[in-house]
Amino acid sequence: MNKEFHIQTHSHSEMLDITHEIEGWVKEQGIQEGIAIVSSLHTTAGITVNENADPDVKTDMLMRLDKIYPWTHPQDKHAEGNTAAHLKTSTVGHAQMLIISEGELVLGTWQGVYFCEFDGPRHRKYHVKVIADK
Repeated sequence: MNKEFHIQTHSHSEMLDITHEIEGWVKEQGIQEGIAIVSSLHTTAGITVNENADPDVKTDMLMRLDKIYPWTHPQDKHAEGNTAAHLKTSTVGHAQMLIISEGELVLGTWQGVYFCEFDGPRHRKYHVKVIADK
């Protein structure tokens, strides 16, 4: 089972919690046991799992990524000028694999799944592939 999700980002860099969309779709499919693979279809946007209780975690993560990968660097060669976004995506990763057990995503108490925008705002897509246990 595979579904394409659409998401509109609103900032140059942001982390959007997509946990509930994924959970809802998994429940609709009636999957009790298996795995879900969540994948961004972009080279300047990633997927991560992190704390979803304190919004300052997202702020801190984006700030630190900006410090490591400043938007402009005098040695960048990429003509589009978004090398930092590509580096951030490679660091965060374009996909995450999640366990499904008893019809629920297996996440820690404070964990959520995030779509990470590094070159927005844009209309984006991500895919969720569910592989059910037999």
